[in-house]
Amino acid sequence: MWKTSIVALLFGTSLLAHAQQRPPQQVVQWELQVLRDGQQIDAFEGTTTIGQARTDTHHKVVQHNVGCKDQPAGSIDLARTLTVSPLRAEGNDVTLSIEAQETLEDSAARQTDTGCKLPPQPRQVGASHPGLKVPAGQWTSWTIIDKDPTLVYRVRASLTNGANAGSDTSAASGVSGASAASAARAASALN
Repeated sequence: MWKTSIVALLFGTSLLAHAQQRPPQQVVQWELQVLRDGQQIDAFEGTTTIGQARTDTHHKVVQHNVGCKDQPAGSIDLARTLTVSPLRAEGNDVTLSIEAQETLEDSAARQTDTGCKLPPQPRQVGASHPGLKVPAGQWTSWTIIDKDPTLVYRVRASLTNGANAGSDTSAASGVSGASAASAARAASALN
């Protein structure tokens, strides 16, 4: 009688462990293009779990000829940092939170009173979108700066095909199968 109780207890523990596993979390694959005056100048992409955030920084160091002799001068680091966080997926729409920090060059040419070139001035731009809704697989535009220069982010996002969820499920099945095998071994050792 007690042998059967031990087997039932071990098997019940195995079923309970399998039942308590969480459903796989949704994962979003996203792509973001940066357009300046209509031309793509940068791109970011990632695969991020809903509720998580991903931050990437891209650097582009530029140098200009300045002065009356038109000589190379100090360089400017045009850094762009984006934080993308998928918030939720409803039907075919994915909602993303996006934080951006940009260093841009002033596009206007400048000179001294005597006509010597001055380097463009860097400008810091920060933008935040708390919930950009993106239809699955379609491009959605978000204008950061309207003019001088125009700066637009184009975003595309969709849920991944569930390959990660499949591997989580098979791993869970392996765990419960191992527990059931342990219970069977324990029962035969008691007999």
